Amino acid sequence: MNKPGKIRIAVVFGGRSGEHEVSLRSAESVLLALDPAKYDVVPVAITHEGHWLSSGNPMKLISPREAIQKQLSDGKPAAISAEVQNAAPFDVVFPVLHGTYGEDGTIQGLMELADLPYVGAGVLGSAVGMDKDVMKRLLRDAGLPIVDYWCLLAGGIEPFVRDYSSKLPYPVFVKPANLGSSVGITKVHHAIELPAALRDAAQFDRKIVVERGIDAREIEVAVLGNDNPEVSVPGEVIPAREFYDYQAKYLNDDSRILIPAPLTEDQAREARDLGRKVFQVLECSGLGRVDLFLEKSTGKYFVNEINTLPGFTSISQYPKLWAASGVSYPELLDRLVALALERHAEKKKLRTRY
Repeated sequence: MNKPGKIRIAVVFGGRSGEHEVSLRSAESVLLALDPAKYDVVPVAITHEGHWLSSGNPMKLISPREAIQKQLSDGKPAAISAEVQNAAPFDVVFPVLHGTYGEDGTIQGLMELADLPYVGAGVLGSAVGMDKDVMKRLLRDAGLPIVDYWCLLAGGIEPFVRDYSSKLPYPVFVKPANLGSSVGITKVHHAIELPAALRDAAQFDRKIVVERGIDAREIEVAVLGNDNPEVSVPGEVIPAREFYDYQAKYLNDDSRILIPAPLTEDQAREARDLGRKVFQVLECSGLGRVDLFLEKSTGKYFVNEINTLPGFTSISQYPKLWAASGVSYPELLDRLVALALERHAEKKKLRTRY
């Protein structure tokens, strides 16, 4: 049982996703920053195969530093199930999961069934935020600016190449519709490169998005809150490679993030306004990082995407953006837990019988 006055929090990490390793990096940072005076922390690991480690030492997946081991020495890991309240009475769950089966509404649905508070967007916001095609449709319907794009299923690669390869406005970006961290993304410069890029994306998702490439600055804002969210100062990504791919994000220290971004007051205000609107249109809650393109030739913003569970690694933008806005990493975690509890308390007031 949790100690009096402490919140018992389950930190869930790993998962059946192409972003499994990113999750492990994020989990280590989160576990280090959670204040042991405030929280009883229970680490819950999900393997690549989808196995939940409810005994033994799930922390071995991330090979944490000694400080984490000491912090967690008194806690026994426990799996989460629909009967979780009988097995492990958590006060709140922090899903430090990225990509499919973690950021797409699946784990959120499990938490809803278990009647547990959890950090981040709900089932709808998570699912919509993950699917780049559905997300763009909703943003377009709300009148928000998006880049031209095409969508196809993996089984339709050959007819798509036949019908569109000579018509696309190269360069284009080919992406799995349901993934993040730039996994499976290819910048295609010529028609001859298109088939291989589509096949690569199809390894990660059955739905593929092809986006018009634009010469733009990459601007990001972090969003925090539920119904009335706050937005951080904008940051700008200066990738070490041709675009901000997986290697530039996580493996190459040469990429730079300028915080705050060198923008005019009007540009910064517009970025923050767009970030808030995206968060609200997609019915998100808790946290989100909104990625924007600022086209160099026109000065016009386009919404790229939202990440409903953005990275929490030591070099991740989301915590850095809030640190620059006056919210430290430990305080950020405290606020996310409070927002999860607040949303759960509001939902508990709803009638479930008629």
